[in-house]
Amino acid sequence: MRMFTLLLISLITTSAQDFTTPFERSQKTQSATYEEAIHYYHQLDKAFGEVAMLEYGLTDVGKPLNLVVISRDKVFDPEKIRKTGKRIFLINNGIHAGEPCGIDASMMLARDLVTRPEMKKMLDHVVVAIIPVYNIGGALNRGCCSRANQEGPEAYGFRGNAKNLDLNRDFIKSDSRNARAFANIFHTWQPDVLVDTHTTNGADYQAVLTYLATLPGKADPGIAAYMTEKMIPSLENHMNSHSIKICPYVNVFGQSPDKGFAAFLDLPRYSSGYASLFQTMSFISEAHMLKPFADRVEATYTFLEGTLSQIHADYQNIGDIIHTAREKAKIQTNFDIMWKHDPGVSRPLVFEGFEARFKPSMVTGQQRLYYDRSSPYKKTVPFFYKYEAVKTIAKPVAYIIPQAWTQVIENLKINRVEMYDLKKDTALPVEVSYISGYKTAERAYEGHYPHSQVEIKKEQEVIQYYAGDKVVYVNQTRNPYIVHVLEPESQDAFFVWNFFDGILMQKEYFSDYVFEEEAEKILKENPQIRESFEEEKARDSVFASNAGLQLNFIYKRSVYAEKTYNRYPVTRWNGTTPLPH
Repeated sequence: MRMFTLLLISLITTSAQDFTTPFERSQKTQSATYEEAIHYYHQLDKAFGEVAMLEYGLTDVGKPLNLVVISRDKVFDPEKIRKTGKRIFLINNGIHAGEPCGIDASMMLARDLVTRPEMKKMLDHVVVAIIPVYNIGGALNRGCCSRANQEGPEAYGFRGNAKNLDLNRDFIKSDSRNARAFANIFHTWQPDVLVDTHTTNGADYQAVLTYLATLPGKADPGIAAYMTEKMIPSLENHMNSHSIKICPYVNVFGQSPDKGFAAFLDLPRYSSGYASLFQTMSFISEAHMLKPFADRVEATYTFLEGTLSQIHADYQNIGDIIHTAREKAKIQTNFDIMWKHDPGVSRPLVFEGFEARFKPSMVTGQQRLYYDRSSPYKKTVPFFYKYEAVKTIAKPVAYIIPQAWTQVIENLKINRVEMYDLKKDTALPVEVSYISGYKTAERAYEGHYPHSQVEIKKEQEVIQYYAGDKVVYVNQTRNPYIVHVLEPESQDAFFVWNFFDGILMQKEYFSDYVFEEEAEKILKENPQIRESFEEEKARDSVFASNAGLQLNFIYKRSVYAEKTYNRYPVTRWNGTTPLPH
């Protein structure tokens, strides 16, 4: 037993001076386990004063979410760091634990930043913060085979976390403790740049790594211009200088990209879309699943190195752009909340792929797609990059949220939204939205049945509020987030994620035989109701032949109808006198 214990310890530990990673020791065929990664960073923390291993809350599997901070000045207080004018670069790894390239690349990057003089220089103006493994539950659910289309490593984690959630769909709804811990890290450190590391699914092509960047139409204009004109070209040049092929994320599945492809719409449920709501420059790196694991890790390392190099080289300009964006967000009046792909706008993209061909399947006998790697090509294809806003909304002075909606309030709190309590019971004139139409998913998606195609009808009403109800003034750097999650028509609104489904259920009804006489009286005493009732009968033959529909029509327009049925509880206040808080 003693010999077995010593052998086990030797497999997962290194000496204080040996910082070869498990990936390197395995001849680049293995990815570090969660335990190996955490142990490795603890060893770096002990050996180098520039490294600090921090904890930020528990994840769903019960283990803490770690953050490794590499600071040349040995300062690990984010407020003090920001005062020095340094930029903060956050790297998130293992959100899909079966895609571990970033886990191993970041371990080597952290080591090199404190041991190689030429790398240390990049810490003059940048502090690097690394989440070693975000999806810890998935990393512990380790095996060989859950990603059937991926070349190596020998073993890896699982896509779902301990609650079987895809964490890269959870940033807005925050169903997981992982997401809440991440929000704590994100808002404490306020990174200037985020890279979230992944491995692709989808088509085959020559690039070892593709990338997603927040769409220009969704980001602050200054940030969008910098990323398009400076950051992305710098990254591409850096990758090319290391002979690593790279291109924008190839957003096609089950078909060939040789006719062109569209950019990916990174809604706020995804890491890059979430980060852009807070004016952070963001990328998702996607190492190609069919390239050797060693090549994928090298490409991810080089992408992270190139990002860091550009931040270091242009730290002052990046800081100015982001500061300006955050100040502008406070006074911005109109916000895009829904986007649609524009198939008529593209730019030429030099794409290196493999010829897509078809042949009879040996399994099904049907024609099947395959990529012929003996026939590589290089051609210019259209890249359909544009998404246009199809819904823009003017912000109110404030939103008012009844305190009953605790999950919504908690999510706002973890995202550091400033809120105030009403100090006394108060009736206020507000703009109210009624949900007049929506579609609901037929199958569960990430623990929810999301709504879509949401339609609302707005009314001006006086609503009674109570001491303790929440007031959110829309004068914060977090305005883009506030508007997006609280406007029910937004593509990733809290309403979409079922947080307000209680309002969609009618609580009281009527008995037809009892209500008949009352309905007759209502029509006699209310000419407007009678007029609209007759118009509806003339317009709709089904309605005209259905007594229940007719009685319900009258009921909904009577004093007996529930005033809160389908009434969205978050209201918009546009008064000029400060609310009593």
